[in-house]
Formats: sequence, C-alpha cells, structure tokens
Amino acid sequence: MEFTKTSKEVKMLAPPDFKSEIQKIEYRNDPLTGSTCIINVKRAERVRQAQKATKVSDTITIGTREGCFFCPENISEATPKFPAEICAAGRIERGECTVFPNLFAFAEYHAVGTFSEAHFLDLDQFTHEMITDNILACREWMLSVYTADKKAEYPIYMWNHLPPSGGSIVHPHVQILMRERPTSMQALLLAKSKDYFQSTGQNYWEELIEKEKGVGERYIAENETLALVASYAPRGFREIQFVFKSASSFVDLNDGAIEDFAEVLVKVLRSYKEMGVGSFNLITFSGPAGGKPDHYSLNAKIIPRPFPQGVYTNDTGTFERLQDEWVIETLPEDVAKIMRVFFTS
Repeated sequence: MEFTKTSKEVKMLAPPDFKSEIQKIEYRNDPLTGSTCIINVKRAERVRQAQKATKVSDTITIGTREGCFFCPENISEATPKFPAEICAAGRIERGECTVFPNLFAFAEYHAVGTFSEAHFLDLDQFTHEMITDNILACREWMLSVYTADKKAEYPIYMWNHLPPSGGSIVHPHVQILMRERPTSMQALLLAKSKDYFQSTGQNYWEELIEKEKGVGERYIAENETLALVASYAPRGFREIQFVFKSASSFVDLNDGAIEDFAEVLVKVLRSYKEMGVGSFNLITFSGPAGGKPDHYSLNAKIIPRPFPQGVYTNDTGTFERLQDEWVIETLPEDVAKIMRVFFTS
C-alpha cells in the first residue's frame, strides 16, 4: 500500500496588487483504486459571488413544510406500502423512523427511511437514538428483501441531506437499495480488494487503518466496530471514510455495530456543523449479503456539499463530472486535525 502524490509549485498572480506568489498543487492517487484528485488549498480563498448565506434559509425550512409527504400528519396517507412478502404491516416503524417504498425507484428494491417527525434538522440536531432507529429499521427492510429474493444481494445505505446534496425532499431521510448487481464503484472496490488480498495475503481495509494509525496525519478515531480517517485522495471537500472491522456487508451489522456507527455519525455531523457545513452526502460501499469474504470490509464515505441557499457555487464542475478527476481545496490532514477534537473531548 502506497500513498503516492506529486507536488508542483506554480507561480500565480495574487490580488489585490497582482504580485506573483507561489501556490502548491498536489496530485494524489487513491492507494486502492488509483482514482486521482488535485489539491490546492488556496482555492478556498477564491471569490464566490453567489455564496453569502450563513444559515439555512426560511425558503428551505418553512416554505417546504406544508404538504410534506414525510411529515407525521401526511406520511400514512401520502406514502405507499410494501407488499406482504416484504413487510406484513406495509411499512416498517421504529421510534420516529418510518421505512416505505420509494415512488421513483432506480433499483429493483428501493425504499425511503425517515429519521424524525421534525420537518427539518440541522446537522447538530441529529441524535444517537434517531440515527440508531433509522439504521435498525433499514437493516430490517434489507434483510426482509434478501430473504424474499436472494438475487437482490447488494445493499446500499444512502443519505442526501438537503437540496445541495441532490435531495429533493427537505424532511430528513435516507434511501436504501437492494440490487442484483453492484454499482460500478462497489464492483471496483470489491475487485481491487480481492486483487490486493491475492497479491499480499492481507485485507486492504485492515491494513489501511493500521497504516493510517501509524502515519497519524489522517487518522481520526476508532471504536470496537469501526475506524474513521480523512480520505487520502478525496472525491469531495472534507471527505471522511468509515471502515468497519468485522462486517463486509451492511446487513452483517449487529445491533452493537449500528449503535457504534450512530455514535460516530453524531460526532462527525457536529464537527461538520462547526466547520460551516449545512448539507452532505453519505453512502456505504457494501459487499454482498450472505457471505463474509476475507478480502473485503464494509466501508462508507461522507462529503459536505455547498451550503443550502437560493443561489450557490457548486462544488463539482467539468473535471469532476466528465473527467472523473476531483479538484479539492481542503487538505485531508487538516480536516482530520479539526475533527479529532470531537472524538477526544
């Protein structure tokens, strides 16, 4: 396993007097997939003409409350039910969480799981209990689907918070999928992990945690179930990676592991809030249900998205969408340093 990068010092013109300055540009490669990113921390200082908001606007929080399908007065009438072979009651309920079918699916089995009756939650308002209830209910649905259809073996847990993340509904919720085939990234990670195991005899993900602990620059924290690092070659600003120690598939998570995951997520979201983050994407990269290969460990990533407001500067452009090369303005080592505070206090 190698953390490879090349650095270039580039002479640039700096406002307001446009005298020349030297900026450092790093080209990094992901140690497993080879995915590339470009890091220049000076880009964080560039002018964003449309980016002025400091709090989530009333347009998002209040203007979307009336008639929301996921709010408690509407959810039982406005959301569909599962067939009896998946859920005899039609929907799965746990605490304030409700899991029900997605009306606009992009998988053979695609569901939605809410967190709370509250229409809006800021990042520091998510609690350990509501996240635990949500994940437990989602796992119940996934296992029910897999029991009914063994071909649907690839689980995905996906959380898009607020419109800048691609979320179309403000009310806090996740999407969960069970697919007959892995996504392209799932397939790549599974294949690369298997290649690494066959060539070294080691589980890449276990080695990644030990290597990051040894280096110390991007390692954040761990508990009995999972470890947390800032991604070496991120695909998003302030990207954080979760690596589970004893599960290869999301459906393998036991109750204790789910509790641990929820505890870590609460701290990550609170630290993001302190960093000025208002929107994010989280997704798991799970192995298939029904097997625990030695070469793979369940892992997940979370990335902030632009702060919610009427008009904003997006964090992805042509390079990211069409060249699959990620232009980043935050050093992973700096992100880890800031976030470690929330795990040591």
